[in-house]
Amino acid sequence: MKLRGLLATLVGISSLLLSAAPARAAGAITIKGSDTMVILGQRWAEHYMKSNPEISIQITGGGSGVGIAALINGSTNICQASRPMKPEEKKKVKDKHGKDPVEFEVALDGLAVFVHESSKLQEISLPELKSIYTAKVKTWSALAKP
Repeated sequence: MKLRGLLATLVGISSLLLSAAPARAAGAITIKGSDTMVILGQRWAEHYMKSNPEISIQITGGGSGVGIAALINGSTNICQASRPMKPEEKKKVKDKHGKDPVEFEVALDGLAVFVHESSKLQEISLPELKSIYTAKVKTWSALAKP
């Protein structure tokens, strides 16, 4: 998606959720949530505010849960989350504000795994990696193939 399309999405989200949040100063939009989205959100906001100087967009992190809680309690206009909202979170937004939240995927996150060069582990499958993170396997060496 082009940057303009992403900005339009950002603005579209704000227009959908502004009525759910309490009244704010005219021209101010707050965005809270995922720390992994803060820098991206700031870049979008900077770009948007250059063309719309009457609008002030404030971005803060704190985590996806913080952003979703702020959306539920009405202390932010937009929530950035690095995970989908849970059904019970969506229900709380609907119950409190009378509107369903709208989710837009704007980016994908990645994970790189590195092991020490002396490790015999040369490759790892997703199921094997999951076994490490869920503590079914306790050491990298247990996954190393002879």
